Amino acid sequence: MWRSLWPTIDRFSLHHFRYIVNQLREIRVVDKRNREVVLDLLQSIVEIVTYGDRHDPAIFECFMEFQVLAEFVRILKIGGNSGIEAALLQYLSIMIQNVENEHAIYYCFSNGYINSVISHHYEFDGGDLIPYYVSFLRTVSGKIGRDTICLLVKVHQDTAISLPLYDEALKFANHGEKMIQIAVRALTLNIYSVADEMVYQFLTTPTASAYFSSLILNLKNKCLHVDAIINGVKESFHEKKRELLSETDRILDDFYYLKDILCIPEQRLNKLVTENIVNMLILPMLLTLLNNRLSNDTGLSAITCLYVLCRLLQVFDGTNLVNVIGSAVLFSFMPPNVTDAAESVVSARLEQVNGLAVCYQEGEEMVDLQHEGAENFMMNYVLKHSLEFTELSSCFDSSPLENSENEWGGIFSCIFSRNHSLMLGSLMLLFTVADSKDLHYQLAAKIGFSQVKTASEMIGSTVAGHIQKIVNQLLKVLASEPPLSVPILLHAAWFLRKLLVFLDQKLEDNDCHLFKTSYEGSCGRLYEEFDRCWFDYIPDVLKSEWANCKTALEESSQSKDPFFLLELASIQNPPSGSMAFLLLSSFLLLFIFLLFYLCCLLLKSIVLPPASFLFNISGNTGPAFDWQRMVDCVKVFVLHLQLKPFIFGGDPFDNPLANLKNSYLAQSGKRYPSDLSLASFGSEVLESPVKLHFLELGQEIFM
Repeated sequence: MWRSLWPTIDRFSLHHFRYIVNQLREIRVVDKRNREVVLDLLQSIVEIVTYGDRHDPAIFECFMEFQVLAEFVRILKIGGNSGIEAALLQYLSIMIQNVENEHAIYYCFSNGYINSVISHHYEFDGGDLIPYYVSFLRTVSGKIGRDTICLLVKVHQDTAISLPLYDEALKFANHGEKMIQIAVRALTLNIYSVADEMVYQFLTTPTASAYFSSLILNLKNKCLHVDAIINGVKESFHEKKRELLSETDRILDDFYYLKDILCIPEQRLNKLVTENIVNMLILPMLLTLLNNRLSNDTGLSAITCLYVLCRLLQVFDGTNLVNVIGSAVLFSFMPPNVTDAAESVVSARLEQVNGLAVCYQEGEEMVDLQHEGAENFMMNYVLKHSLEFTELSSCFDSSPLENSENEWGGIFSCIFSRNHSLMLGSLMLLFTVADSKDLHYQLAAKIGFSQVKTASEMIGSTVAGHIQKIVNQLLKVLASEPPLSVPILLHAAWFLRKLLVFLDQKLEDNDCHLFKTSYEGSCGRLYEEFDRCWFDYIPDVLKSEWANCKTALEESSQSKDPFFLLELASIQNPPSGSMAFLLLSSFLLLFIFLLFYLCCLLLKSIVLPPASFLFNISGNTGPAFDWQRMVDCVKVFVLHLQLKPFIFGGDPFDNPLANLKNSYLAQSGKRYPSDLSLASFGSEVLESPVKLHFLELGQEIFM
């Protein structure tokens, strides 16, 4: 009853707001004793200002009249070691994010209050202050526009000398926390999108533009880390694969970030980023492939170079950078004598130009990109100078296609390499360049590809004379004895299918014989599985693998993940330390087995272990090993089955399981149960008891 006699206080009234502000202005020191009181005052001010922005304009007028933002800055300065910075930054972020009135936003960014908060000296050692600070910076960047970004720029004599929002954010560009990196990159994209003439002049200065150089350097370091993982000594293959996936995801994030920058319609920014990508990343990698070296001066392997270039072409498809990369790839199609001549021409002008990318930039400077027909003029300019550099018009006409494999350099030496990862990676680069729908048709013709209708209908004019050799090389991979690993055969079959579509003539008798030999070998290995324990699951595996292989073979080069190159490199190049460990383990197991066997001979009462004991330990036999072998045999057989129509003609088999039954089960004369559950215990299956090992239970059940 007595409470009703007291007037109620409206928390969002102008009168209460004045009272809260006066209470805040009376604070002279902030320590642990009054910290909570100060935080309550700041929270109340933010709540009332957010309410007033939408419902009561008089509140924000009072906010401006009392210079409340100046009070925030003053509290921040006198906070000392009270730990008030994180909460204050959070309240400011909430207020700025929720203010929608353009006049209010303009006022918040004026008078240098936001810059004072940004430039304040914070103690970031330990604690959780960095996430709050970066979140505040990102919130500010989300509210700036072309009319307000100038309020955050420090100017001297009509020249921008600093942008604290940008400068302070870049200090956390390489922070270990992923969310902080994402916030910083989102902030930079916001600034690039709304920057005006003055800001772009600042961004292109040597001091500010060093960020793009450091970004590419960090990207190269990640590529070097990929090489280190592949050649690691202690890691197993599964550990390597997990680390490679993590590191390649970081590289892919960098590529998409650079693509977002290039999508911003600003010529100076695009030119700056393109220069760094071409000069610091693309050209060094292409020189590695051009000179037929396994690694370049920085230690980057050819396999990693191929992976990065393929990924870069896939990500940057649809931008002008694709045409610049295509111009640079032009070098990798030349024989060694042409390469030497081209390098001598380029070296003579090395101080004035830096490859074909500079020609592209010169073309941009000569014409306004927004003018109609400017792109065609610029591409013609690039192609004109590319002919001056490489003299390709005469080189390819005079170079005989019958040269031996050893006489070819660049990309062809990689294609005909005995290193299967290098061969497949080079082919992947060729197909990725060809499948780029935005590659200029004149540039594609100079590289050796011309677009017809779709990417799948491309045919290479320069590579056309070598398709037979490349097909023969891939068929040798399929017909290798002993058979290569299933991943190598799968990717070789993918390239073979693509080339067979390009090839408009029949294969030579030698190539047909190679495929027939390989096909018969796959059939023979599959037939052997019908005499083993997992025979009854072959029809089901055939159905699933038929669909999987069909999807894999029909995949386009733009969607095909080149990560398989790194996997194959890890498999083909096992570290010496791992091999030594494997040999040592094998000798140790053999020694233990022989010692145990000798003890059993001395003590006749002990039952001798079976001879398969040692092999079960080493993992070379057993149900899991037998199952994987059976699945691999089915995969290889299905690959050959789906490639057969492209070589001998005809339509692919609609039902491979029916064909398999007609060709083998009907001829064998044996009867196989269709389900293992139908077999009774103790019955003979495949003329010998099938032993199913239940390792977890420690039991052996005979069927």
